[in-house]
Amino acid sequence: MLQNWGRYSMKKKKLCLLDRDGVLNVDKAYLYRPEEVEWVPGSLEAVSWMIRQGIRVAVVTNQSGVARGFFTEADVLRLHTWMQAEVKKAGGEIAAFYYCPHLPGAPVKEYDADCGCRKPKPGMVLEALRDFGVIPEEAFLVGDSPRDVEAAEAAGVSGFLYTGGNLLGFIKKILGNKT
Repeated sequence: MLQNWGRYSMKKKKLCLLDRDGVLNVDKAYLYRPEEVEWVPGSLEAVSWMIRQGIRVAVVTNQSGVARGFFTEADVLRLHTWMQAEVKKAGGEIAAFYYCPHLPGAPVKEYDADCGCRKPKPGMVLEALRDFGVIPEEAFLVGDSPRDVEAAEAAGVSGFLYTGGNLLGFIKKILGNKT
């Protein structure tokens, strides 16, 4: 799923799209409480480093826990507000959070939908590109699931499969920065 690392230039990249669970924070299945967040090693540093390089950061995340009735959209928004504050304390900024609360066959009927925003469909990625005025070649996505990479590629964005380790080192490798 990893694409050719050699053709990436940090100077051309304006937007990094990150999946949330498993990339920014440890995936704890249906996370919605700030006190349960455990940051992935190097994730706060990666966001801060990209901001210093002039790369904006946004999050694209499926949140089917809403459709399953485990938590509400208000819970998702509270967690994202808290995460943004923590990222700011570390010197970074997440410019936007995009989330999909839908799930086909969901127990919570208002979210029972086969929408275009649920990854692997590209809806959230395309929305972020429009919102930031960025063409696909100026963006990249880092996710921990093949569906994340599929969503990126369906939108014409380079997608990278993160399988663990230090996120800052992974992103620097993508962008060809050895420091």
